[in-house]
Amino acid sequence: MKVIICGAGQVGWQIARHLSGERNDVTVVDNNPALVRRATDTLDVQGIAGFASYPDILERAGARDADMVIAATHSDEVNMVTCQVAHSVFDVPRKIARLRSQSYLDAIYSDLYRRDHMPIDVVISPEREVAMAALQRLSAPAAFDTEMFLDDKAQLLGITIDEDCPVINTPLRQLTDLFSTLRAIVVGIRREGSLFAPDAGDQIFPGDECYLFADVKDVERTLEIFGKANAKQERVVIVGGGNVGRTVAEALEKRTDRIRAKVIELDRSIAEYAADSLERTIVLHGDGLDKSLLLEANIDRADAVLCVTDDDKTNILAAVRSKANGCKMAICLINDPTLSPLMPTLDIDAHINPRATTVSSILKHIRHGRVRNVYSIGDAEAEVIEAQVLSTSPLSGKRIRDIEFPEGVLVGAVMKGDEIIKPKGSTRIDEGDVVAMFAMTADVAEVERLLQVTIDYF
Repeated sequence: MKVIICGAGQVGWQIARHLSGERNDVTVVDNNPALVRRATDTLDVQGIAGFASYPDILERAGARDADMVIAATHSDEVNMVTCQVAHSVFDVPRKIARLRSQSYLDAIYSDLYRRDHMPIDVVISPEREVAMAALQRLSAPAAFDTEMFLDDKAQLLGITIDEDCPVINTPLRQLTDLFSTLRAIVVGIRREGSLFAPDAGDQIFPGDECYLFADVKDVERTLEIFGKANAKQERVVIVGGGNVGRTVAEALEKRTDRIRAKVIELDRSIAEYAADSLERTIVLHGDGLDKSLLLEANIDRADAVLCVTDDDKTNILAAVRSKANGCKMAICLINDPTLSPLMPTLDIDAHINPRATTVSSILKHIRHGRVRNVYSIGDAEAEVIEAQVLSTSPLSGKRIRDIEFPEGVLVGAVMKGDEIIKPKGSTRIDEGDVVAMFAMTADVAEVERLLQVTIDYF
């Protein structure tokens, strides 16, 4: 597949890294020559320095025979015009644009993106993706990472194993015998900084970060078995009243289970806008690092604090101060991935990387086969891929034990109709089933081959 990625920032670079690693023909375009040089020096990609929306630049990048354009520059308008030029001048079949402005994303204006207007096939909103990720973190406070799959019937949970975990030093195959009715499976373990897909004989040790795939009905029981309590969230403080914080507060207001939320915002105009937009949420104007303001927001009685300003250091310090003042759980937004290893040391329970969430949302639209969802784990170490099995797939009609999966691939769950099946060696995968698979990055290409299609490409 020939792909042009416009924008060589963190998102563009990560997408280029994924696609070039799978032997796609990738060209990166950016008006910053240093970013282009970084991409060409570190990845197997071609690079063009120039403005992505200029027709001559797109032509130099090979738009005439490109299969896809991904517009992920820092400018919404450049991304939109790039897609328009790619469609009108070069007839590129697939166009994806990252748009930040909420005005462009309003549902009443969705008609704008029809092929005869502004021909964008997929619109990605980083703020909305981050807000949804934040809500998922709040829904599973015992987990440092979580994502929903299979029509929200199954959940990926990332949990840290403590010394008092009841199942430490237990081989995974024994867990199946001990809890035969539990619809959950360990699909990944990170030990001493290295992530791997475990074998049935592998054990779990204190300090491990385990990724589990569980039926949503069994999530609470799964967490209990692994020594975690999933406390209910009733009071939440949000530091940052911008697009992300406001979106989270609006979603919390709509929930049937009453959650009391308070928002702290430093910028007066943003705070006033948030106060006008929200109905039941209290908005406080001031610095989220101010101890007296945090106490005014009742941080000592809050079940969680969500720090989502546009400054990493503010988010980290606000989370640390909130925990020091009695808040039970702290989640913060971190743009710089190099800060992630500091989170456990600082007693921050979970963090959200907006680039990772954006990369995941883009990947689901560029994977081969009937891919319905993709979630990127860690620093592009692995992916969880959800896809429908087609008649042309080598998986169709076979039992799991008879399929030649690579070592780094595990099936987390199978959905037959509306029923979630815990995968066993004897489980037969049929046409129309939806499978969720954990795959180390090096094995993603083989997973795509197993999900391959013939004519029905997208």
